[in-house]
Amino acid sequence: MRNRSACERLFKGEPVTSAPLAARLSVPSGPLFFPVTAFAPDGSIALDVYRAHVRAGVEAGAAAVFPCCGTGEFHALAPEEFEACVQAAVEAAEGRVPVVAGAGYGTALAVRYARLAEGAGADGLLAMPPYLVVAGQEGLLRHYRELVAATSLPTIVYQRDNAVFTPETVVELARTDGVIGLKDGLGDLDLMQRIVSAVRGEVPGDFLYFNGLPTAEQTQLAYRGIGITLYSSAVFCFVPELALAFHRALDRGDDPTVHRLLDGFYRPFVELRARGRGYAVSLVKAGVRLRGLDVGEVRPPLQEPAEEHVKQLAELIDRGHALLREGM
Repeated sequence: MRNRSACERLFKGEPVTSAPLAARLSVPSGPLFFPVTAFAPDGSIALDVYRAHVRAGVEAGAAAVFPCCGTGEFHALAPEEFEACVQAAVEAAEGRVPVVAGAGYGTALAVRYARLAEGAGADGLLAMPPYLVVAGQEGLLRHYRELVAATSLPTIVYQRDNAVFTPETVVELARTDGVIGLKDGLGDLDLMQRIVSAVRGEVPGDFLYFNGLPTAEQTQLAYRGIGITLYSSAVFCFVPELALAFHRALDRGDDPTVHRLLDGFYRPFVELRARGRGYAVSLVKAGVRLRGLDVGEVRPPLQEPAEEHVKQLAELIDRGHALLREGM
């Protein structure tokens, strides 16, 4: 088996755990799945429900699982809860797709979370912005290099909020052993084009780029225009069949289907998401509950969406299914 390519094994549905993470992620077989974290009524982690959620996503066709990241309320998890969730995701994925765990906060805590993720069996890390401070480029570069050096896990650096990079800094990140890609949650396409160009001209080999904006499908046509084909999908958490249909239509160049789903589902969902703070997480979690899996509520400081907005989400899910039937 080791002599066959990662792509061949992936499309045959076989585990590809012996292949490098970058090779496994570069095959756009489906959306990247960022599961919500399941909480019991008493507020504790509901690991059995969480395993079921992750397992269902893998079986539905996710290309990778990213536990304990933004959608998974990384900010609200204690270290022992984080470790338990990453381990549960690894168990549920069963080696069929890679598991890439979040890691963040200041350098010391980010290193601690990274080591917990490595011990729990993760295949890689998504390095989220450092906590609170707005640092210069030299300080950011030092932070990520210390984080990457702390484990053997390949790392994707997440650009957003207080971690925004110049093209020159991304070149240095791309030259850093262990850094395999950049996820963009900023949405500045001019900057991203300059970053892609600078890295292409200065660093040999492949470097991965991801569209990490909330509801990334809404902007993916624009990101594809600058060569970025990988993206995260929160929608996959609660309507995987629709997220997969959109991904396949993009891959085939089926513009009528892409536009039908954008106009009929994704744009209205983004507009609904914009009606409440934190809805990029809490509304997604409500969607998972609407589909029959009780993953509980969000933890503070996030709050639950208004009842009328949950009702509108249910109607939008029905509309999405109708759109899929139209295309059959």
